[in-house]
Amino acid sequence: MDFGLEMLDQKKKIVVGLSGGVDSAVAALLLQKAGFDVIGVMLKLWSPEAEPQRENRCCGLQAVEDARKICSMLDIPFYLLDQSEAFLKKIVSYFVTDYKNGRTPNPCVYCNDSFKFGALIKYAEMLGAEFVATGHYARIQTSGDKRFLLLRGLDLAKDQSYFLFNLTQEKLSKIKFPLGELTKAEVRKIASDARLLVANKADSVEICFVNTNNYGHFLKLFGGVQEHKGEIVDEQGNVLGFHNGIEFYTIGQRKGLRVAWREPLYVIGIDPDKNRLIVGPASRLYNKEFYIDNCNWIEYEKPKRIFEAMARIRYKHQAVPARIELMDDGYSAKVNFLEPQRAITPGQACVFYENDIVIGGGWIREVVSHCAAVYAT
Repeated sequence: MDFGLEMLDQKKKIVVGLSGGVDSAVAALLLQKAGFDVIGVMLKLWSPEAEPQRENRCCGLQAVEDARKICSMLDIPFYLLDQSEAFLKKIVSYFVTDYKNGRTPNPCVYCNDSFKFGALIKYAEMLGAEFVATGHYARIQTSGDKRFLLLRGLDLAKDQSYFLFNLTQEKLSKIKFPLGELTKAEVRKIASDARLLVANKADSVEICFVNTNNYGHFLKLFGGVQEHKGEIVDEQGNVLGFHNGIEFYTIGQRKGLRVAWREPLYVIGIDPDKNRLIVGPASRLYNKEFYIDNCNWIEYEKPKRIFEAMARIRYKHQAVPARIELMDDGYSAKVNFLEPQRAITPGQACVFYENDIVIGGGWIREVVSHCAAVYAT
């Protein structure tokens, strides 16, 4: 099995972004076997000293040590590139600001674009490397007109193309995804057969720099967010209760509302200007129409003004048919699902697919929702 990698006639330098996990370790191994001159680089994006009482999943001491040992086993150089200050200013700042503005951020997309490929490509160039690679489950191919296409990984349960929609043609031209043709089970077997020490290491989950998945705690600790009382209202504007800050809630959330009602209530809208949560029954979470902006197009330089595609509004969201109408600028659009979808959330990414190919995507700006009138009251 060649794992989709072409054997090289002569060695080319490639930087592999290591995380200390099994996926990036196997990516480095496969590239080495394919004839690349592999250099291991780990990006230190989050300082373990920030929360010394816990071993952080992102860039923790154990992760660094595991990555270093993998490079020693493969007899390749290892570098640790400290980007923690820039990460704090760019990614953590964006994460906090979006919550303050009543949006639900997706830091993984921005991190991939700015750091796992942005900073990594720049560092690779300094080292004289032509390509970079990671352990992402996605594929890159070229089209007939020489555009670089991004495709879903063959293991759909692990596919990470959703998080990569923001990559430009320039970046895609320099990236290799050795695991795109593999399943997770195959990756673990390769690691086990090679006796890599991380073969059975557990996968990372959720947002890597939020240690306990307690976003509220993180926002207080690192974002300076303080509890501030606000109203919880229904769609008619009637006050049903009070919350301790809109930053601690997201569309579709039920937990923590503490409102006694005849049926379960969910957050169906967030009004940052009035510091209010708008709540309603589960049925009111379903909408069809919304607007996106800051689009990045991959399959085409710019799609047709009106086109149809399969669309995903969250990483775990099953892609469903949608009609997309581009605005005049070509980088914002109106999206209409054929069937209503649950919890379309401002701040999240909407990514479009044509079969396995990523057409492109953008950021959800505004939802044409049932509760729109409440914002005016």
